[in-house]
Amino acid sequence: MALGVCIAALALGGCQSRGGGLGDITGSIGKTASQPRSTADWHAESDRWGKRYEANPKDRDAAFNYARALRALDQNAQTLAVLQGAVLAHSSDRELLGAYGRSLADNGRLKEADEVLSRAHSPERPDWRILSAQGTVADQLGEHARAQQIYQAALKIAPGEPTILSNLGLSLALSKQLPEAERVLREAASTGSGDPRVRQNLVLVLGLQGRFAEAEALARQDQNPAEAAATVAYLKRSVSQPNSWDMLKTGGAKGKSRPTAAEAGASGTPSPQG
Repeated sequence: MALGVCIAALALGGCQSRGGGLGDITGSIGKTASQPRSTADWHAESDRWGKRYEANPKDRDAAFNYARALRALDQNAQTLAVLQGAVLAHSSDRELLGAYGRSLADNGRLKEADEVLSRAHSPERPDWRILSAQGTVADQLGEHARAQQIYQAALKIAPGEPTILSNLGLSLALSKQLPEAERVLREAASTGSGDPRVRQNLVLVLGLQGRFAEAEALARQDQNPAEAAATVAYLKRSVSQPNSWDMLKTGGAKGKSRPTAAEAGASGTPSPQG
C-alpha cells in the first residue's frame, strides 16, 4: 500500500491489529490481557460464541463476543450484520452502540458511524475510547481540525493515554503538522506501553520529514536490519513522489501498482489505535 494509504490507515485504525489494545480505539470490541490473542484463539472464540449466537441471536453477550471475534478475524461484513441485529434488540446498550459504530467505520459507512458513536456515550458520562473512535472517523472524513479537538477532549479524561496520543499524532501528520505530530508520538512512545505500533507510527512521521537515518534506527527496535532497511527504502520512494501529500488526504493514487509483499510489510503494520 502507498505511504498515503498507510498513514491514513494508521491514523484511523486500519493498519493496527484487530481485536484490541491500541488497535481497538472504541474499547467496545477489544481484547484485554486475559483475552485471546492469536488467530487460532480468535477462531476458537468465533466458533464458541457463534454457536451460542446461532442458538439465540438476541443473546446480547453472545452477539457482542461473536462480533468481537469476527472483527479480530477481519470479517467486517459479518461483524456488522451481527451488530446490526444486536443493536435492534438492545437499542439502549451503549457498549453495543460503540461496537456498532466502529464496525460501520470498518465498512466505510463513515457518516453513519459518526452518528452512532455520538450516541454511544453522553456528555455527562463521556468515554475516552468512544471519543477516540469519533476522532478517527472525523479524520477519515477529512475533518482533521475536528478530530484533533475530539482527541484533546479524550485526553482530558485519560491524560497521557497512548492510544489517544498515537491517533492525535497521526491526525497532525495528516494535516501536515509534522513537528507537533512527532512530539505527540514521542510522548505516546514514552508512556511505557511498549507497543511497537506507536514506534512504527513515529517511524513514518520521521520518514515524512526526510529523517531516514533516525527512522531506520527506530525501526530496528522492532524489525531486523533487513526489514528496517526495507521500511526506510519504501518510505524514501513514497515521500519522493510529488503527490505524496495529496495521497495522504485521498488514501492513495489511483492506478498505483501494489507493493511487493516485502514492501507491504515494510509500510507499517500497526492498527490505531483503532
